[in-house]
Amino acid sequence: MENVSGASLAGRVAIVTGGASGIGRATALHLAGSGAVVVVADLRADPREGGEPTAELIEARGGTARFVPCDVTDEADRARVVAGARELGGVDVLVNCAGIFRAGQLLELTVEDYRAIMDVNVEGTVFMSKAAAAAMVERGRGSIVNLSSVGGKQGTGGFTLYSAAKGAVRLFTYSLADELGPAGIRVNALHPGLIETSMTISDVPVIGTPMGDSYKESLPLRRAGTPDDVARAAVFLASDQSAYITGSSLSVDGGMIRT
Repeated sequence: MENVSGASLAGRVAIVTGGASGIGRATALHLAGSGAVVVVADLRADPREGGEPTAELIEARGGTARFVPCDVTDEADRARVVAGARELGGVDVLVNCAGIFRAGQLLELTVEDYRAIMDVNVEGTVFMSKAAAAAMVERGRGSIVNLSSVGGKQGTGGFTLYSAAKGAVRLFTYSLADELGPAGIRVNALHPGLIETSMTISDVPVIGTPMGDSYKESLPLRRAGTPDDVARAAVFLASDQSAYITGSSLSVDGGMIRT
């Protein structure tokens, strides 16, 4: 596969949760393009936006990939993902992209809403990191990249639970970086802003709405981001190009927050 990032991940094995669609799909493709063997972990193989399944596309382009069905809230599924990576050579990189995006005012939220958002976005990230880190410690190296959000740095009304969950991911990332650094494992967070995916087009319609247009006009770059914008940042954090970076946040938001 063509390496468009400049980063080399040759000989590395990467797990991408939520790798079938959106940001996860783009990340898996860019990791493979940088030489990594990729384990695509997701509930479904078919991308929500259509097209060839991610693992099959990587293989068609000359890379090596495997799809492993995975519910990130299920311990047995998480173990199967790590086992699949071990069979391919080990676990060098984990990118936690699996997540759900929901809107709602606090007075309208239910316990079921809370559990759904926290289970996938927080529990899935924490325990997938635990499963992968155990394998990384054995190798004495690794990179974990957690997908937070601009909402994890700056709370937004109407997205209260989502912001809380992504804020938890951010602080978990910092703590885990401190804990795993002595074992040679780096842990960093990505904070996407307004990114054009099925989540922002269908799940919570923002793109193509007056609210979305207003967001874009408020951004210094005057556009929504693409999954590729986030994927390139994920590859940077996964690779040795960021060898002295851990416990950090990188915003991919077109200048939305400017911190």
